[in-house]
Amino acid sequence: MRSSTAEKRERFDPSSALINDLMEEFGESVTTSVSVCERHGTDESFHLPHSPDVVVFVRSTEQVSKIVKLCAKYQAPVIAYGTGTSLEGHVAALYGGVCVDLSQMKTVVEVNQEDLDCTVQAGVTRKQLNEYLRDTGLFFAVDPGADASIGGMAATRASGTNAVRYGTMRETVMSLKVVLPDGRVIQTARRSRKSAAGYDLTRLFVGSEGTLGIITEITLRLFGIPEAIASAVCSFPTVEEAVNSVILAIQSGIPVARIELLDDITMGAINNFSKTNYPVAQTLFYEFHGSKAGVAEQSRQAQEIAAEFGGSNFQWETLPEDRNRLWQARHDALYAMNALRPGSKPMVTDVCVPISRLAECIRETKTDLDGSSIMAPIAGHVGDGNFHVAYLLDPNDNKEIKEAGDMHDRLVMRALAMNGTCTGEHGIGYGKINFLNAELGEGVSVMREIKRALDPDNIMNPGKIVQI
Repeated sequence: MRSSTAEKRERFDPSSALINDLMEEFGESVTTSVSVCERHGTDESFHLPHSPDVVVFVRSTEQVSKIVKLCAKYQAPVIAYGTGTSLEGHVAALYGGVCVDLSQMKTVVEVNQEDLDCTVQAGVTRKQLNEYLRDTGLFFAVDPGADASIGGMAATRASGTNAVRYGTMRETVMSLKVVLPDGRVIQTARRSRKSAAGYDLTRLFVGSEGTLGIITEITLRLFGIPEAIASAVCSFPTVEEAVNSVILAIQSGIPVARIELLDDITMGAINNFSKTNYPVAQTLFYEFHGSKAGVAEQSRQAQEIAAEFGGSNFQWETLPEDRNRLWQARHDALYAMNALRPGSKPMVTDVCVPISRLAECIRETKTDLDGSSIMAPIAGHVGDGNFHVAYLLDPNDNKEIKEAGDMHDRLVMRALAMNGTCTGEHGIGYGKINFLNAELGEGVSVMREIKRALDPDNIMNPGKIVQI
């Protein structure tokens, strides 16, 4: 379903005065090139792209502040851009305006080894940060798969495969530097591990998707690289048995670092794409972190629990190159899924439910899919009840688009009926804006009031999260 926003607002008329002011201030860092603007209005989602009128490449918070002040003067929309890997139309310039490209803000400002934290500019990517940290014995734990920018990950409250043990960006971000809609720059918190000082501004901006301000620096929690790591793959007869083994493992206190569920369709796709030979069955990917003795014990306990639920064909990996190959296969799952139907365009979505309802939600979803002509593999972060569906569509077939859209709507309402959420980690953007009322009711009214208070002219990424 290619979404469109219902918000009533005319597309910004790019006045020569604004563009002239930007060019005078930023010179060659400003472009109105059609191809560059098109790229900056497009993410990895199925939703229709919308190009900004102008793109400005920035290197500092001060430059971002100057741009936002100009946009406020001309009441021009301003949209932040990191790497363009979002999945709900977050970077689409629905009403034109100015795109602020933060990808050149790639400085690691400081690393505090003793305190297990660091501060980075918004354009630093997760892989760049972990490469920088490699010799410190520390690592940044949030892994959404894509090599996303840290600023974008904070803005969309990203998570991923490690979230079951290390948490999401909500738990990882300690403080932010943010440019507000009037150009003011604020720091949301200090570096202390805890604080009871007033409103929690950090959490307000984490997940705000650029609608309240532009994040330019992020202070993050880091973790020590574990002494030992073991990964495993295990096959199960049914989704229920796989999920129930996970529930028991978590209830038993086994500190699993990662635990991923891939259905049989996805496993077949991975075998074809990544040249692996895993059984084509409902499959769990595990990873355990800790001391050598601790990892051995965790692995043994998890295998015993899995066996109780019919788990078999355990394949263990302990060498770094083998583990990396295993998890690269998992991260390539979307590309593998797409290869199942050459020429298709994946409509990727996610929901999250209480883990006790996960097997039921996936089972009902697969039953719905069985009655459709559309292939739709499933993969999920089973440890926290979050899973993804990729509807493989012919982008030119309106009948398929409608059919997938209807199934997607049923999926979201199914998750909400189970006291879940319409999005576990993709965010709202403009793709899921219509589901937020169904999920939060009057809570959306409060969000709208916050938006109006901070951004009365509605220039910050308009048309995302809430309709004004």
